[in-house]
Amino acid sequence: MVLFAAMLAFGHNASALSVGDSHELGFMWPGIPVGNQNNTNYVNHMIGMALGATDIANGQIYFRSNNTFGSLPSAVWALNGTGTTINLGAGGIYTYLFASYAGLGAEVWYIGDLHGVITIPGIFNLCGLTKWTLFGPAGVGVPDGGVTAMLLGAALGALGMARRFLKR
Repeated sequence: MVLFAAMLAFGHNASALSVGDSHELGFMWPGIPVGNQNNTNYVNHMIGMALGATDIANGQIYFRSNNTFGSLPSAVWALNGTGTTINLGAGGIYTYLFASYAGLGAEVWYIGDLHGVITIPGIFNLCGLTKWTLFGPAGVGVPDGGVTAMLLGAALGALGMARRFLKR
């Protein structure tokens, strides 16, 4: 029972993100049109802005927070979703979180130091969350769905069978 309790205690790093918190990278308005490439462009533009700056580009108004995160890698689209609960897994896979709010804009958080299950606001200034997008750092891909493991298993099986028949 003690082992089970310890696993539960250390199994998740639950965090709640909020607008203006220490993980906020910035905010943009109006935050449309959304889409994988547009969202990637928005986040990468915000990464390049000076702390506390306001900028107009790509048909958007950007507000960069004063939060420092060190050197920020370029964003690479990884995953879209809906809802306020997001499982980041063991960590290190995702770097940024882009959340779109209907009629308001989009909030962007740096999440490179978070893991486990996080929550984001479902409503911001009376506007509801429409979707979120996770981004990984450039050069780091999202893990595949097991195809690599299946290919490795098939290759090892074939080698084992070849070894058996060549031994005779």
